[in-house]
Amino acid sequence: MNIIGIGNAIVDVICKVEDQFLIDHQLTKSTMKLVDEAEFKNLLSNLTIEQTIAGGSVANSIVGMSQLGSNVSFIGKINNDELGNKYEESLTKEKVKYCYQKKQESISTGTCLILITPDSERTMCTFLGIAGKINENDIDEKAIKESSLTFLEGYLWDEGEPKMAFHKAMQLSKQVAMSLSDKFCVDRHKDSFLELVKNKLDITFANEQEIKELIDAKSYEEIIDFGKSLNKLLIVTRSDKGSVAIQGKEVVECSSKENLKIVDLTGAGDLFAAGFLHGYNQAWNIKQCLEMGTDMASQIIQKIGARLN
Repeated sequence: MNIIGIGNAIVDVICKVEDQFLIDHQLTKSTMKLVDEAEFKNLLSNLTIEQTIAGGSVANSIVGMSQLGSNVSFIGKINNDELGNKYEESLTKEKVKYCYQKKQESISTGTCLILITPDSERTMCTFLGIAGKINENDIDEKAIKESSLTFLEGYLWDEGEPKMAFHKAMQLSKQVAMSLSDKFCVDRHKDSFLELVKNKLDITFANEQEIKELIDAKSYEEIIDFGKSLNKLLIVTRSDKGSVAIQGKEVVECSSKENLKIVDLTGAGDLFAAGFLHGYNQAWNIKQCLEMGTDMASQIIQKIGARLN
């Protein structure tokens, strides 16, 4: 069964920085900030690039699933420029079917500057470029109808054309999963996200911070109660406290792995989702899906970037 991802097609540029760099540029650690092309170039001008790779949250998950042997495809908007060509090549090399016909656009392919501090936290500055201009005409109807599940990212949600693309994809899908993506993202789209989680999504991925922000929860118990009330599948990652899946009255917990040499948290949530959905698509039980997600996340945080190979 095929899983299709729809997300921001972003070229990741990974750099190591000291905490002072974030302070000097008024960046909030562990969050994602949207920047224009000029600010992006200014930030990058004093940095040494560690790695450049085709990224974007859902794209990272889709590649992870491909590496596990899942049959996967991806829709993401790029320009017919040098970065766009590199992006498409990078995904195709990973055996991901790319379901978007790129054309000459007036806006560049999107780029994300990932700043890794000595504590392994990552802070992202994203120039969305053409990626954020996805519209319903960019949605490959046939590819979605032929897929068993569509995986979306909260980062892509925005009023106007992206929102229309989202809704078209959800209407065509057999099952819909989405990641809430980022606490600031949740804060910006709180009412819309809550409506999606309650009424449109079959599976929701969130970290503890994001779900607390969404439902104004003060405790873990409130998250569990909310999950039980949904009658859908809610998966919450809790950093070193492991993860939990809530489906109806069933609550399944999974411990995190110990004694890991953490170098970069980039892609931890993306690869967790990859592991979970790979198992879910093969009808594994929820505990096995959580364990596979945990294993994938544990591997990725011990290396730079969001690719296991």
